[in-house]
Amino acid sequence: MKQTDDVIIAIHVLVKLFGFTSERAWHRFVVGNLFMEEWFPERSRYNHRCRSVRWVIKWIRHRLAKRRQHHAYAVVDSLSIELCHYARVSRVKRFRDVADIGYCASKKMFFYGFKLHIQITDQSLPMGYVVTAASYHDRIVAEEVMAQLPHPYTLGDKGYVSRPLQKKLHHEYGIAFWTPFCKNQQVSYSKEWEQWMRRKRKIVETIFSVLVDVFRLTSIRANNVEGFETALDGILLVYTLVSLELVEQ
Repeated sequence: MKQTDDVIIAIHVLVKLFGFTSERAWHRFVVGNLFMEEWFPERSRYNHRCRSVRWVIKWIRHRLAKRRQHHAYAVVDSLSIELCHYARVSRVKRFRDVADIGYCASKKMFFYGFKLHIQITDQSLPMGYVVTAASYHDRIVAEEVMAQLPHPYTLGDKGYVSRPLQKKLHHEYGIAFWTPFCKNQQVSYSKEWEQWMRRKRKIVETIFSVLVDVFRLTSIRANNVEGFETALDGILLVYTLVSLELVEQ
């Protein structure tokens, strides 16, 4: 091997920090600025090495996310990952077997792609996450997301309203899962509570904005599941490192 796995992981993390979306452009940058060409794997071999160490990247991020114990609460939400313009859905071949059509309530539009369901602490630290097809409802995967690294106080939006889900999370994981109330619910909360919930949940909108605009999470160009997963884990690891650095400062 021209480089060890730790160097490959570091380079993979660095590409997400710099915001490159083209693997070809990044490889040219590396062999032109960081390593001599004979000391670094060629592009296809480098990409294969990145995919082979993706489980290590997952493990590193998971261990870092366990530093959540000093965080006051967590927020669970979903982010739409559009793979192509909706007008081209009938012709698209990319991820045809795993992606599908969903509805984005915030933008009031249909889209083709995935959904990133993620839990984030009040200190902007990503915790558990699940990627599903766009049509999956948030409530279906809520337990799987929160069970990865349970936080005792977790907030969700109206898409997660479910009394049985709240009872199960509290009974099996010790999670107090708070959501806004719906008009047809027998129990309602005060306006002050609703306003407090909205203020606390605003952090997730800021984090999604950073992930999309700075780290290009919705611009992943991979054409297979392994490549997409590797790129996503790299982005979340970089964001975790940045978040921990800011918290410690």
